[in-house]
Amino acid sequence: MTDLTLMTSAGNPASVLPSLALLSHRIRVLPMDAASLVKMPESTILFLDARDDLATAKTLCNLIHASGLSTPIVLVLTEGGFTVVNSQWGIADVVVSTASPAEVEGRLRLVSERGNAPANALPAMDGNTAAVDGQIRSGDLIVDTNGYTASLHGHPIDLAYKEFELLKYLVQHPGRVFTRAQLLQEVWGYDYYGGTRTVDVHIRRLRAKLGGEYEHLIGTVRNVGYRFDPPDEQSEESAAKTAALPADK
Repeated sequence: MTDLTLMTSAGNPASVLPSLALLSHRIRVLPMDAASLVKMPESTILFLDARDDLATAKTLCNLIHASGLSTPIVLVLTEGGFTVVNSQWGIADVVVSTASPAEVEGRLRLVSERGNAPANALPAMDGNTAAVDGQIRSGDLIVDTNGYTASLHGHPIDLAYKEFELLKYLVQHPGRVFTRAQLLQEVWGYDYYGGTRTVDVHIRRLRAKLGGEYEHLIGTVRNVGYRFDPPDEQSEESAAKTAALPADK
């Protein structure tokens, strides 16, 4: 018998994954909010109801990892949800809400054996970008995915939440070009109904906060979108030498 937690905002929890009621496991139901995270026991498998609110589900996944919890997460989805979920969610498995008892039991067995995906799993970085213990370092820029902070030259950058999420996502994929629609989906969420203009506004704010010397780190690909351009080591050395020169009189 496995200890399970179902987190949902549904009025009828039994409707989220009906097969669970047919299995002999202990199941507790908690509201789908951050306050519920402290109510979960350490040895549980979390079923997270993402059928109707993918944005909240993704936020909760991020909070679980940021809190250092190792709770395996199984997302409960509709078929349409599969187009959104990727490795960045840090989940152990996914299951459709109509899955049979045999399939749910099989997935539970696999999750119990392998545990959750690593909380700090990040994509492979290039030679000038490295990730260690949740900190992504690219030249003098450090993005702390655990503490939700960013710094440049050791000085913190005052970023709003979405500005941080946008910077983090770009830095995690150095050199890769993303369309505005892709960034809108990955950073703002599947159910965000604002236009892609929002992305342009946040890119401008990010560049302004990086400052004139580093605004080029976020590059524009004409008629396509944006990408993160890791600083070149020689460029950094040149910039440092230039900064050290005395000002002209």
